[in-house]
Amino acid sequence: MNTPGMLRSFNFLYFALLAMFIPFLPVFLDMQGLTPGQTGLVIGTGGFITIIAQPLWGMISDRTRTIRKVLLLLLLCSAVTGYFLYASGSYILLVLFAMLLYFFLMPIDPLTESLNFRIAEAHGISYGSIRTYGALGYGIMALLTGYVLNSFGAHGLGLLFAGSCIAGFAISWRIPDAPVSGKPVTLGSLKQFLKNKETLLFLLLIFICSVPARMNDTFLGVHILELGGGSALVGQSFFLAAISEIVVFALSFRWLRQGKELIIITFAGFFYFVRFFLSAWISDPQVLAYLQILQVLTFPVFYSAAIQYLYSIVPEEWRATGQTVLALLFFGVSGILASYAGGALYGTFGGKIFFLSVAAMSLLGTAFGFALHYKNVRTS
Repeated sequence: MNTPGMLRSFNFLYFALLAMFIPFLPVFLDMQGLTPGQTGLVIGTGGFITIIAQPLWGMISDRTRTIRKVLLLLLLCSAVTGYFLYASGSYILLVLFAMLLYFFLMPIDPLTESLNFRIAEAHGISYGSIRTYGALGYGIMALLTGYVLNSFGAHGLGLLFAGSCIAGFAISWRIPDAPVSGKPVTLGSLKQFLKNKETLLFLLLIFICSVPARMNDTFLGVHILELGGGSALVGQSFFLAAISEIVVFALSFRWLRQGKELIIITFAGFFYFVRFFLSAWISDPQVLAYLQILQVLTFPVFYSAAIQYLYSIVPEEWRATGQTVLALLFFGVSGILASYAGGALYGTFGGKIFFLSVAAMSLLGTAFGFALHYKNVRTS
């Protein structure tokens, strides 16, 4: 198997791991008897861990000029901690292993995306042709996880998680490292990048749009259970969302144009608003699951455009760290606010007010994105 083929297989397995963790950790915690507020506390604290872990492993990768070896270590540690997380019955052990899994599993995401982009560039293929397999893995595993949780319980999920980690380890062992920049890594170049006004406004836009998206990711499963659905339906909803991404990622080379990223991100923000506004009025869990097909116009559009824009402004030698900053905003900082505030909001006011609030945040992100695009058009 050639390098892009192996990387596609790795994307399939890694995003399958995320499907077992991100949407189903809140469901697992709910099954263990935790309240929405307690669930938000656990996941929000995991966001703090992510804030520490992602830059740490990103800088280790940049300094050592290797992504592959860092991935191998993180996968091995994730296999152990993931198994014990889903085998834990004690609240203290559950929280401990959840925090460890945030530390080892979440930093793999920006490193994988950096590997995707670099190898795609080196082989003259589109980023989407690789990332599509991540969406496929996420969708299939989300569907499978719902049925595994129903039929075999959390212990079966622990075995599935550890086995997927080991399979990912075996594939990443054979993947050659991404081409590295010939420029030396300097802290000065990173400081210059982070002080740039254009960069800061872009990162603020990503943050504003990410908070409502992460609130939905965290509490959608809990809301489906609240409406009378089961864990299998939770899996189906995330399956529909992930499968809908495939065409968008696969055809990104056709629709994603250099210089149009900000308006594309704004477009995705508007459809986040539509999706969450409709969610507030739906009382049938099956209909809510079907609504997740609108993911086709939100996350894959948003994230593909954000990565391309980031790579156009970040210094070449700091690309892995730049990718980490993007993932940090989407999964870390925004995840903390989404979990703490989302848990309190959902627990106090219920699902309808929760989703109306999330929709309002997405509308704010849309307005900010349009203003940023208009400003860039005027100054160019």
